[in-house]
Amino acid sequence: MLAPAPTQRDRVAMYNANALKLGLFGVNCSSGRAPTKVPERWSASWEDCLALAKMADAGGIDFILPIGRWKGYGGETDMHGETLETITWATGLLASTKRITVFGTVHAPLFHPIIVAKQMVTADHISEGRFGLNIVAGWNDGEFQMFGVTQREHEARYNYAQEWVDAVKRCWGPDEDFDFNGAMIKLGKVRAKPKPYGNTRPLIMNAGSSGPGRAFALRNCDAYFTATSTSRGSVDATAKMVQEVKAEATAFGREIEVFTVGQVVCRPTQKEAEDYYRHAIIDNADWGAVDGMLAIKNITPEIVGAEEFKKKREYFASRAIGGYPYVGTPDLIAEEMAALSRAGIKGIAFSFVNYLDELPYFRDEVLPRLAKLGVRAT
Repeated sequence: MLAPAPTQRDRVAMYNANALKLGLFGVNCSSGRAPTKVPERWSASWEDCLALAKMADAGGIDFILPIGRWKGYGGETDMHGETLETITWATGLLASTKRITVFGTVHAPLFHPIIVAKQMVTADHISEGRFGLNIVAGWNDGEFQMFGVTQREHEARYNYAQEWVDAVKRCWGPDEDFDFNGAMIKLGKVRAKPKPYGNTRPLIMNAGSSGPGRAFALRNCDAYFTATSTSRGSVDATAKMVQEVKAEATAFGREIEVFTVGQVVCRPTQKEAEDYYRHAIIDNADWGAVDGMLAIKNITPEIVGAEEFKKKREYFASRAIGGYPYVGTPDLIAEEMAALSRAGIKGIAFSFVNYLDELPYFRDEVLPRLAKLGVRAT
């Protein structure tokens, strides 16, 4: 029997009453969100991804968010050297789960809007309305070279992404046949059937951090994923950021939910958590992979100076890649996450060093505490 057709509100709420949505981030990429050499680092094999998705689905996790990555960063582990393409990956996971939302992360300049609209509709029907779209405008020139695609100037990237999402939404919309005449995308006599499940559309998110990227998200998306260097430093700074984003959305005449990212190391004692975080993220960091990421951003000793490079290197490993570090006991992590929820954060996409090993403890210890704190359903 088919599930009842979802409303758009059902999709945005991920079909549950949890005030704070929790999701797993970076599962489709080797090493996840941790540039570490520890042997237990995440594999991103299909077998591990599938086992994790089933565990998360049964355990009450709300969503899974992949990274759109085509090339590793080098170093000893070649972090993200092995990745699973996100739409086909999401389709497989959705077919094997019952309630969790799974996103595909799509580089707009690399995917033709008609083909990708059809791919996403297919995933959406297989899952009965649980597929979500994460739009990426693109930033990694090395990846674009693989496709023979020239990266546009920053503002032009979002101009193209705007036409792209408009074209995808037209494919998902009620029109039988239509022409699309943008400045950069031109489509003739388009026919796109079937439409998304239940004649609504997938939940759409974006994580653009620049001015044009943020404006794009506020105009087009249901969820805005954001984390700044300031917000990665404290819960209070994140709360301030949420207020600013929501105020900007109001100026566009829209409401938008704000999500953030983080890395969880949860252990029975604070010392155990801090010791493991230091061991995995700093003492055993894959500095070659970190340097590869920094080089893409033109951050090298030659450009910024040796002392500044050293600071940025450690900051990148400890906070920039995984996001805000939730490191501590179940009580501490639950309190920090609940504080963010009360400050207006709708959801947190987080990672572990090894998702399969660490999710059970988080599920059994942190989720019940969040329910007692009133930000998750029991």
